[in-house]
This record gives sequence, structure tokens and C-alpha cells, in this order.
Amino acid sequence: MDSLITAAGRALASGDPLGALNRVALRDDPPALALRGIAMAQLGDFPRAKLLLRRAARGFGAREVVARARCVVAEAEIALASRDLIWPPRRLSAAAAVLEAHGDRINAAHARYLDIRRLVLIGRLDAAEQALAAMDPVPLPSPLQAVHGLATAGIALRRLRAGAAREALDDAREAAGRGGIPALLAEVEAASAALEAPAARLIANGKECNLRLRDVEALHSSPALIVDACRFAVRDRQVSVSLATRPVLFALARALAEVWPSDASREVLIARAFGAKFTDESHRARLRVEIGRLRAALRPVARLAATRDGFAMAPRHAPELVVLARPVEEKHAAVLAFLADGESWSSSALALALGASQRNVQRALEELASAGKVQSYGQARARRWTMPAIPGFATSLLLTAPWRGG
Repeated sequence: MDSLITAAGRALASGDPLGALNRVALRDDPPALALRGIAMAQLGDFPRAKLLLRRAARGFGAREVVARARCVVAEAEIALASRDLIWPPRRLSAAAAVLEAHGDRINAAHARYLDIRRLVLIGRLDAAEQALAAMDPVPLPSPLQAVHGLATAGIALRRLRAGAAREALDDAREAAGRGGIPALLAEVEAASAALEAPAARLIANGKECNLRLRDVEALHSSPALIVDACRFAVRDRQVSVSLATRPVLFALARALAEVWPSDASREVLIARAFGAKFTDESHRARLRVEIGRLRAALRPVARLAATRDGFAMAPRHAPELVVLARPVEEKHAAVLAFLADGESWSSSALALALGASQRNVQRALEELASAGKVQSYGQARARRWTMPAIPGFATSLLLTAPWRGG
């Protein structure tokens, strides 16, 4: 290995892509192409980075399996950063196995962390948690210890474990500080800011207030009966009734909960559940049917009673009834929530993360773009959607040798 390649690798490890390019920008041998690809990824030019890495992989000989595997891992990291979540994970698993078999445990661990973070993004938390539990960050370099903390925090955030998320982010910040990579530090700080940002709204007794994640965690531990508009369920500490596939019933439950302990008029319930501006006897008949279905669904946790003007809902065991709603509610709030991470997403990746059809996601994105709330770049399959500009890309992967720093 020549001195320029070594110096370029060290520059990338310290988060200096321009320094790396200064050393290998004019070279076309496979190691230089690979380092140029990582440098371009750190600078945010993902399409160019992919091309360079693929050229590097083709340039390495059949016996250079470790170098080829590192190219695959680097390409997987670019796919994760550009939210190309349909990139084949089997290639990454195979590359990790090759690296592990040839003694490159650092890059093998890096590959496994990439797979874990992909699982977190698409909501497969059980699989991500199981894979993370098999990882031991202690012998790994500081940047990967920071990545371990970020992955742990990501799972904890989605599990509504604010204390565990804070502890993991503190560990990640300390490790990222030792590693000295600015983009990694920025990622930790962004995750910390998300932990302190409003995570939901509480609607109770006709009043609203914002809740941070730790407040949401405390609410779920309280004895209150919660109509959860984030997960479309009605739950207390013992029982959870999902209404995710029954939007009319959930709309009725929320309308009744928002006015508790008072009742909701039939006109209000019809408007909320059916979207009707005017009511007639057919709407009233349909309301009676849906209220009967809601009464049966919520029998374990709540009672529904008819009143002179409408209907009222009361908890069976809980002392109060509250609504937990998203911080911002609009037609395509879920799409905006994913785009708010500052990364660029493909419509296919958003569909995978949301569990929706790609065509429905594309329609939502087009509506949001018409309203000026999102923007896109690229064409066809390379098209990406984003809200703010893409932040710096942090990678700790070295293709030419395992990184030996602390």
C-alpha cells in the first residue's frame, strides 16, 4: 500500500474528504477509486460516489475479496444515507461475513450497524434490537461506539424510552468526541435535539399542550385511558385496543375523548366520522350503527352511553380520558415526519418505512410539493425528496485498511 493511499484513508477517517481527494483525485486504480467514492459520499454527491465504488469493486481482482467486500459496505452506507432502503441487504450480510472471515472485524461491525440502522428506519424494531444485543462496542474504535449509541437511542426513541435514549446519546456524544469526526458529532446533536423537541400533543378537558418524549413516556405509565392518535389505538395500562384499520371508529373515539367528561352532539360526531356538512336520517342511522361497533370494540376499556344531544364515553377503570395527538396534524403528516430528518428519501423508501403503497406515497409527495412543503431533485428512479438541505455524511469506513484509531 503506497503512502498516498494511506494518507487519504487517514484523512477520511478524520472527516476530511477534501484532504483525501487532494491525494487521490487524479488516480484511477481501484484503491484510489474507492477512497474517492467515500470522499464524494462525505461531500454529499451520492450518485457519483456509487459510480466510483462500483468501478473500484470491478477493478479489484478475484482474490481481493476483502477490498470488494469493503466496496459493498461503502455502497450500503451510501444507500442508507440517501434513504435507498430497498438496496439488497443480503449483499451487506455477505460482505460482513467475508470481512469477519478475513479478520477485518471493524468493517464487519460497521456493516452490521448499517443493517441495524436500516431495520430501525423501516420499523423492524424487534429485529434491530436483537441484532444490536449481539454487538459488543467495547473493543471497537470510538466512531463505531458512537454509532452503537445512536442505534441504541434510535430504538429507544421509537420504544418511547426517553431515559434509555438520553443515556445512549450521552454515550454516543462522548465516543464521537473521542473520534473527532464533526459530522458524527452533528448527528448525535441532531438526535439529542429531537429528544427535546415536542413529540406529541395532549388534549384533555378541552385544553392542549405539547409533550416531549419523556412526557409521553410518563403519560403511558399513568393510569389514564389514552386515545392515541399517533398509533390509532385506545389503551390503558392493561389493555390496548387497536383501531388502525377502522378509521371511522377511531374518529368517533377521538371526538368523544376530546370533549370528555361532556358529551358530543350527533352533528359533531357525524361531521368528524363521515365528513358530512349536512345531516339527515341516513347519517343518524349510520352513526347508531358505528357507535354500536365502537361500543363493542371498546368494551374492555370504556363505556359509551347515549345522551339527549349525542353520546358520551367514560373510562371503565381509568380516572381520566385524554387524547394523544401528533405535534402537527395535516393530511400527509406521516410523510412530513420522515422527511423532517433532513435526509433525502426516495418514494419507494418512504413507502417501505410507512407500510403504504408507493403510488399513494407518490401522490402525497406531489401534493406536498405543490404546496411548497417538500422539494425533489433527480429523475425517475433517482428522484429524491427532502425538506431542508442534506446534512453532512458521516462514514467511518476505510476500504484499504481497518482504522486503528482510538
